[in-house]
Amino acid sequence: MQNTFYKNNKRFYWSTFALAGPVIISQLGQTLVQTADTVIVGKFVGTIPLAAVSLVHSVFIVVLVLGLGIAYGLTPLIAQANGRRDKKEAGRLLSNSLWLNIIAAIFLFLLVDYGSMYAVEHLDQDPRVVETAKPYLFILMLSIVPLMVFNTFKQFAEGLGFTKQAMNITIWGNVLNVILAIIFVKGYFGIEPMGIVGVGYATLIDRILMMIAMSAYVLKAKRFKEYMQYFKIFHVELATVKRIFKIGAPVAMQYVFEVGAFAVASIIAGKIGAVEQASHQVAITLASMTYMMASGIASAATIKTGHSFGKNNMERVQKFAKVSYHLVLIFMVVCALIFAIFNKQLPLFISDDTAVIAISAQLLIIAGLFQLFDGTQVVGLGVLRGMGDVNTPTFITFFAYWVVGIPVAYVLGIHLNMGVQGIWYGLTLGLLTSSVLLFFRYRYIIGKYNIKKGND
Repeated sequence: MQNTFYKNNKRFYWSTFALAGPVIISQLGQTLVQTADTVIVGKFVGTIPLAAVSLVHSVFIVVLVLGLGIAYGLTPLIAQANGRRDKKEAGRLLSNSLWLNIIAAIFLFLLVDYGSMYAVEHLDQDPRVVETAKPYLFILMLSIVPLMVFNTFKQFAEGLGFTKQAMNITIWGNVLNVILAIIFVKGYFGIEPMGIVGVGYATLIDRILMMIAMSAYVLKAKRFKEYMQYFKIFHVELATVKRIFKIGAPVAMQYVFEVGAFAVASIIAGKIGAVEQASHQVAITLASMTYMMASGIASAATIKTGHSFGKNNMERVQKFAKVSYHLVLIFMVVCALIFAIFNKQLPLFISDDTAVIAISAQLLIIAGLFQLFDGTQVVGLGVLRGMGDVNTPTFITFFAYWVVGIPVAYVLGIHLNMGVQGIWYGLTLGLLTSSVLLFFRYRYIIGKYNIKKGND
């Protein structure tokens, strides 16, 4: 049956894969910034700074994904406008999205400055870790604005189906980030060794240059000229801003509920000990790489279903949804096998601490299982976003992670003394819950449209 479906719909698989490929690399590139920071600190600085990186990323990422979610609200609207061939609408969406994202970035900067610094000092963490973490967190805060502007133009281009340029910029940005981080951390070319703050400065410089490159590409490229004639930087329409925010805000909360759950898991691991927290960081860094690749497939699903939804072609919406689920399952099965087979070797890329490596290897076995649920739930979110359904999925993610996942993680990890492994079992249950409920939500929405079509 599945083989017949593939033969009849081969073009849907390959068009989705062709669109997803550059997005996967681009999404992965954003995670690789944090991954590179983790590897460089783990290899060159030590276990306490590695735990500090874990703490900073746990706090910073929650605030950051708020901004990324708001920026992501542009993509399905652009895809739907493109499906209607409405270039004027697309250009106006970009103008208003830029202002929304800049204001959001400034707000988030202030939130991090006054909120996260306070939180870091009151999370019952190792004092050595906290003192090491604070200056690194402040430097990362400065990169929020350029990252938000970069994502504005990135989401616009991807919403129209142009994904390669963002991929190329991200690749070169990551190469630059690694080079600068090593230079700053180790103190080459006469520069004073900076330690952990060096990776922060490298990330800041990298994101500023990526912002300049991506915005220049969209504003100057001939392929966008028809859209840019409607791009007026000082023309703000509150109704359009509200439309973008109406989608972006729930998406932001979906990110916060999931990423926040993993951030809290890191803090719970920190209550057990610095080695456990560092081990959690090693394993979650590797798992995040596969998640971001799966989110690239989810982004392609959003674009494809959004374009078809804009044309009111529900048959194509269903085909692209099914194809996206198939692709992410195949991809995540491969990743799960890699984690299971090389669970003792993969942590060596990040840490030389034998205690950290031993615990990380155990966590990667668990990660192999939750890869499947993580992939299917992020594709479920992507499909529903393309159809403009964001509010109910937001509630689903809250329920899955904060009513199911985190409480179970805390009970298993702390009260039942299962350690950081217990925390990860709780996270796995949360991902399973999210995956199943989002799939049923998709089937419910499709069923409603099919019934409506039958009545018409």
